[in-house]
Amino acid sequence: MTEKRARRGSMRVKLTPVGMYHYFRLVYRSVLLLAVLILYIRFRLGKGGSGGEITDLLESRPAVLIVLWVVFTVEMILRFFPSRLESPGCQKQFARNYIRTGKTRILIQDNNGTMLVALIWICFNAVFGALYMSGIFDDGIMILISCAYSVCDMICILFFCPFQSWFMKNKCCSSCRIYNWDYAMIFTPLFFVRKTYSWTLLVMSVILMLRWEITFYLHPERFSPVTNGYLHCENCTEKLCAHKKQLHSLWKEIERYTAERIRWLEKKQ
Repeated sequence: MTEKRARRGSMRVKLTPVGMYHYFRLVYRSVLLLAVLILYIRFRLGKGGSGGEITDLLESRPAVLIVLWVVFTVEMILRFFPSRLESPGCQKQFARNYIRTGKTRILIQDNNGTMLVALIWICFNAVFGALYMSGIFDDGIMILISCAYSVCDMICILFFCPFQSWFMKNKCCSSCRIYNWDYAMIFTPLFFVRKTYSWTLLVMSVILMLRWEITFYLHPERFSPVTNGYLHCENCTEKLCAHKKQLHSLWKEIERYTAERIRWLEKKQ
């Protein structure tokens, strides 16, 4: 038992600065989502469920709106430049992060899943767009969906990514083909919110995605673990795969303990 614990302890990997930055973003994005949700509920209760738009309230008391806009604008601007706090997944596009392996065969495992993900995402959000156009959803709901997407984005990075597991089949976030699509996906619902601040975020996110795609087609060697040593495990500054394994192990231990506890209680009865 002691040996097992010692072995587990030696396998533990501390969170890296990049990992801590991801958790920090998860926290403040969750707070922003909660703030917008509370504002929306209060707005709807105050309006009796009819008339007016939450955007009018946000513009009359712009504190939350300003914070939302500034936070995501700064995040996206930083993505245009190399950063040690960002994931290797989005940093592989930069020339300074290209470590030649000596191999010339460019292999990108998850490239075939990109169009499928794009199609699914467009169809998925088209449903929300149809509900908005029919008057069932309003601006507030679309903003809430965007805020929820931003939280889900961090959950994908830190815990479980359905795109990785079900469609792309990439080994980790570092080799993800669509990593810099995240902001464009987050702000897709804002296409229907006809405000300068919403379209500013959407346009900036699309520019970020286009820059990523242009770099991919000009320099595909930077995106392949075969040709770019920066994407190898020994050069990873994130180490989230080890962190995810620890979380999965912890969850299994909790399940095991719960099952044993239930059996003990059943015997006692």
